[in-house]
Amino acid sequence: MARGTALLSAAAAAGALLAGCGNGAGGDTAQAGDAEAARIAASPSTLTQDQTERKRLIPAAKKGWEQALRAAVATVPKSELVSIKLKGPADRPRWKTEVVTADGAAHTVRVDAVTGKAGKAQAETDQDADDKQELAGWLKKATVTPQQAAQTATDKTKGTVTAVKLDDSDGGTPTWSVDVVSTDDWNKTTYDIDATNRKVLREHVDRD
Repeated sequence: MARGTALLSAAAAAGALLAGCGNGAGGDTAQAGDAEAARIAASPSTLTQDQTERKRLIPAAKKGWEQALRAAVATVPKSELVSIKLKGPADRPRWKTEVVTADGAAHTVRVDAVTGKAGKAQAETDQDADDKQELAGWLKKATVTPQQAAQTATDKTKGTVTAVKLDDSDGGTPTWSVDVVSTDDWNKTTYDIDATNRKVLREHVDRD
């Protein structure tokens, strides 16, 4: 009788050991799964907020910046572009442009980035004589066109042009600032380009 009891006890102990080993393996698997889920949940988003906005906005703009430029200058006779930028939201993309006549008078023209239709030109009301003279001077000195500046930028970084702006450097030389967004990572690269010789003066990648 004692021997039978001993055998039953041994069998029970062996069963308990096997069960313990099975629970241990399952527990390790569950813990590993929980750890992986926690890692994924804690990992940062692939794209930043700015990159996400670019990813939504740029494909929504069916009309590129050059088409918007042509529509804007056609709205204001004998004008030239000094600034253009793609604006959101993604469900209503538009190009905000500023064009200037030979006397330096500036006008804002908004162009629908889906249809390419330009809105009514709005004259800048806060310009004084010095402002007009400055803009007119930039245009006279700028022998590089905005299209040429954009080409210089996209030759270096393949992507979509989202902004072009004429400004001046500290030395008084006009420069074109061109934003190019690469659609493989949605980073924005800004180029400052000499408006007299197309030389790249500065390059900055915005990865935010």
